[in-house]
Amino acid sequence: MVVTSEYTSLLRVRLSAHDAHYGGQLVNGAHMLSLFGDAATELAILCDGDEGLLVSYEHVEFLAPLYAGDFVEVKGRVSHIGKTSRRLEFEAYKVIVARPDIGASAADVLIEPLLVGRAVGTTVVKTEKQRISHHIAQV
Repeated sequence: MVVTSEYTSLLRVRLSAHDAHYGGQLVNGAHMLSLFGDAATELAILCDGDEGLLVSYEHVEFLAPLYAGDFVEVKGRVSHIGKTSRRLEFEAYKVIVARPDIGASAADVLIEPLLVGRAVGTTVVKTEKQRISHHIAQV
């Protein structure tokens, strides 16, 4: 298995009212997993030239709530490369917070991004789909 930090992904999105699932414009955690999935797709393309398939999460943490109007930055990286599997690490940070208490369009940029979630996952890219060669050390 090869250890790498060469492949990274950064997505920034604004959560909309459409993303809110619960009262008070709260966004459900599944939406964060969807964003991690988008990062996983980008990482597989960068690493292998193919979207691959995100097959599992071995660890997921929801650390703070997200609301409609918040801006979230999702960071992903490939931490290990196997023959067909890639271990991925994700973090999500709230970087702008909606302020409906002040006004319908008010928002604040956070001085320090707030870690709102993280996960570890595995994506698989079949050998015949890999378009980028990796030298895999035998362990």
